[in-house]
Amino acid sequence: MNEEVRQAGPTAGRGEGGRKRADRDDHANRTDQAGRADRTDQATGPAAKEADRPHDVVLFGATGFVGALTAEYLAANAPAGCRWALAGRDPAKLQRLRDRLTALHPAAADVPLLQADASDPAAVRELAAATRVLATTVGPYVLYGGEIVAACAASGTDYVDLTGEPEFVDRTYVLHDARARETGARLVHACGFDSVPADLGAYFTVAQLPRDVPLRVDGFMRSNALFSGGTLASALTAMGRAPQTLAAARERRLHEHRLPGRRVRGPVGVPRFSRETGTWALPLPSLDPRIVTRSAAALDRYGPDFRYRHYASVKHLPFALGGTAAVGATAALAQLPPARQWLMDLWEPGRGPDAERRARSWFTVRFVGEGGGRRVLTEVSGGDPGYGETAKMLAESALCLAFDALPQRAGQLTTAVAMGDSLLDRLQKAGIRFRVASAR
Repeated sequence: MNEEVRQAGPTAGRGEGGRKRADRDDHANRTDQAGRADRTDQATGPAAKEADRPHDVVLFGATGFVGALTAEYLAANAPAGCRWALAGRDPAKLQRLRDRLTALHPAAADVPLLQADASDPAAVRELAAATRVLATTVGPYVLYGGEIVAACAASGTDYVDLTGEPEFVDRTYVLHDARARETGARLVHACGFDSVPADLGAYFTVAQLPRDVPLRVDGFMRSNALFSGGTLASALTAMGRAPQTLAAARERRLHEHRLPGRRVRGPVGVPRFSRETGTWALPLPSLDPRIVTRSAAALDRYGPDFRYRHYASVKHLPFALGGTAAVGATAALAQLPPARQWLMDLWEPGRGPDAERRARSWFTVRFVGEGGGRRVLTEVSGGDPGYGETAKMLAESALCLAFDALPQRAGQLTTAVAMGDSLLDRLQKAGIRFRVASAR
């Protein structure tokens, strides 16, 4: 049996290994900044990664709804020899979670438990310095994620999260991208249903199209899933911070590099009936299209002129109209703090759909890609998107960063740019389906 819950630590610096990694990444970073990075960059494997830290992966926020599902996935699927740990602010909850995992997977009895609070900079710095990859489910990220990502950028620790909050992603870029490039940290946001299916689905679709020609891709998302209290809290927080979100986006544009000789666009489409999917397509202004276009900006494979549009896909027009009205009303209520809190109280963080309901849930994202005289229809699909599959995506992203041979890049990255084919292969082996439905 493992020792009792301990404070995050001990502090372990990058040392000579980290400086060497930063030196190796320097050329690739300059290439990324010029907008010419591609997956043909020289790769680095586990042998090139330093082993002077006590943990390979730490899961922070492990006792939350999605955190516990991610812990269950790691307990069942982490490779032999993976040094992973659970972290959170409540020792008793961590202990109960480990006991539950141990009943299912006896080896989990030896998983270390680390106590840290997201609002305690010193504890978060020790946590980041003690692991090679830190995966966090602690949201809303704009309220609780700042210290964590700052600590990872400063200590050269790879970072993954589940955020769907554009403001948080943009502020992270402005505040921490440059430092992460210096230390070799890879800061990878949106490693769950936001935004892996859209990002890797577009990446997969582009791979079916000709090179060096203008490309057009549209994504159509469908699901029957429910959400948890934590997801609702994050969404309402983001909706209630529209001015801050716009300000963060403007500031990011001042820092981002121009694309010489290339154009990438993510226009908001218009509601329409999609003959390709047989559904009503409603513009979906989520984080997903921003992530897709940032992948396109970083990777030449997306061509000299790339456009992506993102839609919710609804079978029947009355449901489409009703859904649009409901989202609009919720967004309006979120602008008023008392109303926003009332909505959050209806479904408090830590709660979510039970196992039976999750087992009936599914998602499908269809992509229509065109370019160079070729047209393809591809599809990404899986089970419960917000919880079971999100936990799988987050865990596999963390394991991918920890153990796979990947391009030498650092700073704020997308899943397609940081992990690309490696993560795609992992997710396919884990049961998420990527397929070409038709091509001509």
